[in-house]
Amino acid sequence: MIEITTLDDPRVSPYSRLTEGQLRMALEPEKGLFICESPKVIRVALDAGWEPVSLLCERKHIEGDAKDIVDRIASRVPIYTGSRELLAQLTGYTLTRGVLCAMRRRKSPTLDELLHDAKRVVIIDAVTDTTNIGAIFRSAAALGIDAVLLTRDTCDPLNRRAVRVSMGSVFLVPWTWLDGPITATLHNYGFRTAAMALTDKSIALDDTRLKAEQRLALIMGTEGDGLPQQVIDEADYTVRIPMAHGVDSLNVAAAAAVAFWELRCVAMHSNKHND
Repeated sequence: MIEITTLDDPRVSPYSRLTEGQLRMALEPEKGLFICESPKVIRVALDAGWEPVSLLCERKHIEGDAKDIVDRIASRVPIYTGSRELLAQLTGYTLTRGVLCAMRRRKSPTLDELLHDAKRVVIIDAVTDTTNIGAIFRSAAALGIDAVLLTRDTCDPLNRRAVRVSMGSVFLVPWTWLDGPITATLHNYGFRTAAMALTDKSIALDDTRLKAEQRLALIMGTEGDGLPQQVIDEADYTVRIPMAHGVDSLNVAAAAAVAFWELRCVAMHSNKHND
């Protein structure tokens, strides 16, 4: 147990000085770190096998909300502690339930690994809002999505806020970065693609053709600009969610949840429920 008394202690720089980009280490991501916030989310990450590097914990939580976490990892990583006020100054925000954990990143899985047995996947294209990313992952985990693929201009799922909003779901649903053309790449793995967009050719989300697809990839874009026209043109389907009261669209996270539920693989969903 290491008491922190100064804001300049270099041992806690991952929690204070390093930006998200510096933590991520884009050239060698498996050597980078990310910050996991709140006891519940940290437990999900540990249970999923992610490697802790250190823990930053308010003094009162060492024998409180975080006691089981401290007992679990104290023999292998340093536990830094201090007052609530000092840690808030150190990090720049009040800690959620007083606990942060720096964890080691992993090398991203390959598309072959993620898509081999997948039936329903989502591609997130250029969505940069961390809250939306976290919410999409939470819905993906809850509603039977097998994998999440992200274009390189999408927010990092291991961003601190995205992890917290997802309630740890980023550790439950396999994901990786997608390079190259979306539709052509997914076709190579036997998927049909459905772009969520409002066009004159859009079909309704409950169209029976969509539900009949054995392997379907949903493509979600930003609220403001939506999906690029090329992505829409190349998709096998363009899909809209029917609306009432003149509302034209939903927030991307809400739209994703509706689409995941409507187009879930029923047999797979039933098996998971029974398990």
